[in-house]
Amino acid sequence: MKLEPMLATLADAPFHRPGWVYEEKYDGIRGLAVRMGGQVQLWSRNMIDRSAHYPAIVEALKKLPGGDFLLDGEVVVFDAKGVSRFQLWQHGDVPVFMVFDCVVKDGESLMAWPWAERRKALEAVVPEADDGPLRRSRVLELDGLKAYAFAVKHGWEGIIAKDAGSTYESGKRSRSWLKVKIRKESELVIGGFTAPKGSREDFGALLVGLFDGEALRYCGKVGTGFTAKTLREVSAQLKKLVVAQAPFGEVPAFRDATWVKPKLVAQLAFHEWTGDGKLRHPVFLGLRDDKAAEDCTWATREK
Repeated sequence: MKLEPMLATLADAPFHRPGWVYEEKYDGIRGLAVRMGGQVQLWSRNMIDRSAHYPAIVEALKKLPGGDFLLDGEVVVFDAKGVSRFQLWQHGDVPVFMVFDCVVKDGESLMAWPWAERRKALEAVVPEADDGPLRRSRVLELDGLKAYAFAVKHGWEGIIAKDAGSTYESGKRSRSWLKVKIRKESELVIGGFTAPKGSREDFGALLVGLFDGEALRYCGKVGTGFTAKTLREVSAQLKKLVVAQAPFGEVPAFRDATWVKPKLVAQLAFHEWTGDGKLRHPVFLGLRDDKAAEDCTWATREK
């Protein structure tokens, strides 16, 4: 029982529409939980089996009532204030599976059901809880503008607006789900790194870009956000990918650069895009292996 998850489209600004609902937007890794015949698997959005990584979540899923199911959600780590933070994955904190959709219940596909009915099905499967490894996503009983203001006040990444009458569109980036971001984050491809300076070891900064056609378009360098542990871990992966030729279409002028095959994807936070297509004040949050490098393109950088 596999399917490609439904994806949200980025909205330009917060809004309110009658018949829509507003959920917390989580900053984690997409997860599709499947139970068949009592056996549970947890898949990433690119169909990597994550079950062994999250034993507590898998055990909690096994104990849920009913029969076979497929649940859609996000595996996240919360900070001390209850805000999901992707960078906390670096520190080995305890993950939580926040479930926001029920696509199959008791072996029956609910994809053609409206969101509101699927939510009722989800609530029948996943008990309400404020702690533990398995929880329901938070739906805000507010209009869209007030929901956005609430998210800003509490430091969330953003909100997801959903048409309560919409069906589940597998594998589609739908306009029935719209995400309104507060924090700017994006996934970029690592094309090289600079030499370390001062007391830092392993490397100085990552040189990152996005595919623009077949060429990698240089978007800037990121040298902050690393711990000693992540420096070592990222460096170990970079050393396996070293090449002689720069992967960028227009090669950035760094005397101390080492080039790598454009295979690794980094999650970055940043202030804004500059007029010439560079990241302003980027910060490294972590590596992602649930998204292919070729999917990180200039055309879809705000998706």
